[in-house]
Amino acid sequence: MAMLSNYSEQAPSRAEVDAYQGATVIEFGTDWCGHCQAAQPHLAKAFSEHPHLQHLKIEDGPGRPLGRSFRVKLWPTLIFLRDGEEIERLVRPQDAESIRQAMNNIVR
Repeated sequence: MAMLSNYSEQAPSRAEVDAYQGATVIEFGTDWCGHCQAAQPHLAKAFSEHPHLQHLKIEDGPGRPLGRSFRVKLWPTLIFLRDGEEIERLVRPQDAESIRQAMNNIVR
């Protein structure tokens, strides 16, 4: 699966996320967030080396249940899951290497 370019207003339920199999990256943020925009080149570079990873790009904000269930406070927040379990988290990543390393930690 390729990296997604826009944040989706539609989010799976937490129960659906917990049931995911394999490696998944959830990216919480918004299209208008400057920090989110600045992270996109780093994400693109990391995803170019891990195109098989499932990527969910979820619009976050007050009252959004999935982001609240993960206690997201700042954007972008990247949640790295293996079989529905959080393995690692990056908040406002500023380089592709840290994202790539976290991706490596969820790949079997």
